[in-house]
Amino acid sequence: MTTIILLNGVGSAGKGSIARALQEITREPFLHVQMDAFIDMLPASLLGHPDGISFASVDGAERPTVAIRTGPTARRLLAGMHGAIAAMAAAGNNLIVDDVMLNGRIDEYRGLLSGFRLHVVGVFASLDVLEERERQRGDRTIGLARWQFDRVHDGIDYDLRLDTDSATPQECACRIRDWFHL
Repeated sequence: MTTIILLNGVGSAGKGSIARALQEITREPFLHVQMDAFIDMLPASLLGHPDGISFASVDGAERPTVAIRTGPTARRLLAGMHGAIAAMAAAGNNLIVDDVMLNGRIDEYRGLLSGFRLHVVGVFASLDVLEERERQRGDRTIGLARWQFDRVHDGIDYDLRLDTDSATPQECACRIRDWFHL
């Protein structure tokens, strides 16, 4: 049966690094599906535009906090991403999905992927660590991690939880492999 490992966490939590490490140690091949790859499909004109994805500083926040807003084009893109994931799994591809889930998207995933072996993994890190990674990467909007922090894991029951404050991507990948017998 096709297996899908769904990694959910705040940006800069380490999902991509864990996915790449996991690809190296599983018995069967897994494709890495990144939400960022789908967002990169948007025309540049829709980044920062209300129809696409826009970012807004949160007034009155003690530290930089930047909210994400998705317009109709971005919402269709994300729905298409979910459909593409289901289609790839239906073709027999094992998948590691790297996502930042907001607004009940776990329910959509569970519905679309009910015919497959789905393992939902929460990737956690402390806010201080996330903000430091955000600064070090240089390709992130400072303040996104702070805004996502209380939203990304809200209401999600995980099959496995990982703490990337102290565990390396390789250690997390081994834990996933062992926990789900991959």
